Amino acid sequence: MNIPLLRFPEFKDNWEKHKFGEIAIFSKGKGISKADIVENGAIECIRYGELYTTYGETISDVKSRTNIDANDLVFSEANDVIIPASGETQIDIATASCVLRNGIALGGDLNVIKTKNNGVFLSYYLNYKKKLDIASLAQGISVVHLYSSQLSLIELNLPSNPEQDKIAVLIRSVDDKINVLKKKKCLLEKYKKGIMQKLFSQQLRFKDDNGTDFPEWEKKKITDIANTAIGLVTTMTTSYVDVGIPLIRNSDIKENRVNKTQLIYLDEAFALKHKHKKFQLNDIVTVHTGDIGISAVIDESLVGCLGFATLNTRVNTDYVLPEFVCIYYNTPKSINYAISVATGDGRSNYNLKDFDNAIIPVPSIKEQRKISRFLLSIYKNINNLDLQIKQIENWKKGTLQKMFC
Repeated sequence: MNIPLLRFPEFKDNWEKHKFGEIAIFSKGKGISKADIVENGAIECIRYGELYTTYGETISDVKSRTNIDANDLVFSEANDVIIPASGETQIDIATASCVLRNGIALGGDLNVIKTKNNGVFLSYYLNYKKKLDIASLAQGISVVHLYSSQLSLIELNLPSNPEQDKIAVLIRSVDDKINVLKKKKCLLEKYKKGIMQKLFSQQLRFKDDNGTDFPEWEKKKITDIANTAIGLVTTMTTSYVDVGIPLIRNSDIKENRVNKTQLIYLDEAFALKHKHKKFQLNDIVTVHTGDIGISAVIDESLVGCLGFATLNTRVNTDYVLPEFVCIYYNTPKSINYAISVATGDGRSNYNLKDFDNAIIPVPSIKEQRKISRFLLSIYKNINNLDLQIKQIENWKKGTLQKMFC
C-alpha cells in the first residue's frame, strides 16, 4: 500500500504509482552564459548553477538579469519545475525547484518540466524522496549530465492534487518562517559587524554610570596581558572513547562559542599525560589551523577539556576581561591580521610567534565590561535565531520524510 506515515486526516486514498514521463512534459532552457548576466538587465533569468547555490525548492525572487533578445530565450510558466541538466557532482545535479512566476528566462542546461501536478509539491518530493534516484542517473566524470529521457523513467508515488496542494501550502508556510528568521539573523549580523567597527575604532564610546567619559584606551601586545600556548598538535585517534575528556577541535570553535554537539572524547590516560594543556574557566581557545583567528571562551561545562589545532590563551584579569579579549579576537581587524601572517600552502596556520606579536586595544575594565555585555547580548540573539532555524529545518526534514512515500 502506498500510504505515507504522516498525512492530513481527510485523505485516505493510496498514492498512485507513475513514471515521471506519464505526468510531465520535458523540454530544455536556452543558453544564458555568465557573461550574459548584467546587473540592470531588462529580463529576469535563472542559470542552472544557481539551482544549487542560490535557490531552494521554490523560486519567486530572481537574482539575475540579462539583456539577451527575448526571441532567443525560453521563458517559464508558473508551476514549471526545473532541474539542472549538467553540474559538477551527481548530488548537486539532483536538485529541483519550482518557478512560481511566468516570464522568467530559463538558461541552457536546465531540464524544464511542465505538469498538471502541483510543482511546489513535486519539487519537495523530488528533493526529499527521489534525490538519490535522480543522482544515480547522472552520467559523466569531470562534468555530469542528466537527460530528460532518464528523468522520465523515474517512478513516483503521487497523491491526489488536493492533497498535493495542502502539503505544498504547509511546506511553504514552514519555509516562509525559516526565511523570516534567516533575514532577521542576517540583519542582526550586519548590525553587529557595524557596531563592532564603531566600538573598536572608538567612533562610539560608552560613558560610566555617572555620564563621565572613560579613560583613553591603551595598546598592548598580547604577551603583556596574557599567556598563550599551542594545544595538542598530534593525532590521537587511538585515544578516542565514547565517554571521557572532551576534545575541542578547531572545527568546533565558532565565533564567540564552542559547538558542543559533535565533540570527541579522549581516554583518561591520554588526558592525564597532557594535563598541563587542560583548559581552565575563562580561558580563550582560538583556531590555530583552518579558519584561523576565530575564538571562544571556555565555560564551566568545558573546564578540564583539551584543544586540538588551537591556541590556548589565559589572560591577566587585573588588566582585561576574557570575554572582551575574545570579542576583539573575532573582529575583522584581528581576523585580517591572522590571515595576513598565516603560513602554509594548504590549510592556513596561525603561528604562536605572530599571535604573540599582535596588538590589542585595552580600555578600562569598566568600559570593557560595558562593551562585552552589549556585544554578547547581540551574539546571544544571533545564536538563538540560529538555533530556531536549525530546529525548524530539522522538524521540516523529519516531517517531509514521513509525508512522502
